[in-house]
Amino acid sequence: MINIGDFNSLKVVRRADFGYYLGAGTENTSDDILLPMKSTVGRALKIDDEVEAFIYRDSSDRLIATLKKPLAKVGDIAYLKVVDMTPIGSFVQIGLERDILVPFKEENYKLETGKKYLFYVYLDKTGRLAATTFIDKYLYDTDIYEIDDEVEGTVYGIQTNGTLMIAIDDIYRAVILKNENYNTIIPGDKVSVRVKKYYEDGKMDVTARKPRLEERDVVEEQILEYLTKCDGSMPYNDKSSPDDIKKTFKTSKNSFKRALGGLMKGDLITQDEDGTKLK
Repeated sequence: MINIGDFNSLKVVRRADFGYYLGAGTENTSDDILLPMKSTVGRALKIDDEVEAFIYRDSSDRLIATLKKPLAKVGDIAYLKVVDMTPIGSFVQIGLERDILVPFKEENYKLETGKKYLFYVYLDKTGRLAATTFIDKYLYDTDIYEIDDEVEGTVYGIQTNGTLMIAIDDIYRAVILKNENYNTIIPGDKVSVRVKKYYEDGKMDVTARKPRLEERDVVEEQILEYLTKCDGSMPYNDKSSPDDIKKTFKTSKNSFKRALGGLMKGDLITQDEDGTKLK
């Protein structure tokens, strides 16, 4: 039995000017699968050689073989680039001669040409390779990370309450609550985060914020850079609105106030009702 969208161990049974034919394990030569010469990756093959060939369907819906290694096979989650938009959906690059379709119903959010996202690769009802952005049920829960470990992941969704859905190492489920992120992050973005805790359902809670002391140092530097660029003064102080702080410094008001306090203690700035100034 041929596994479409995966590697199969098949024998070379005959050769043609344009490539080789691989036996499909039936007695019918019409079932033999073409391995085009351009897909042999430079290998010179002989009759009865056994090869590990990836099998998929070409544009004419015929089974075709390649010795090239695709970016993903059926059952994989992969970070793939969108290369085209059509009336039936988007196409993503998989490293083969033919790109694979993401039907509109499998797009959980708007895709953009040229950008990469996480996709799950599957076979559709016609036996063709296809992909979906609905990957949550294919991810896993884990507790292998320690609290405060720094990890990397990919955003694969945004809940209605603003919580970001993250695939840590593109394998494990995690979330960033809205109040733990002060940057503009959208599906497809790669993020560096810190493990904060584990929920009872096994999902990880991660944060884009640094530990408190480290975060204060970062915000202090941001404030000093901002003041330097603005001739030593700015209209923001510890009475400024959280929205203004978030928009300008990408941090919480509490973090901003701690940083202002540190700079005042270091005798680097002064505050008044009009804002903050360098000393």
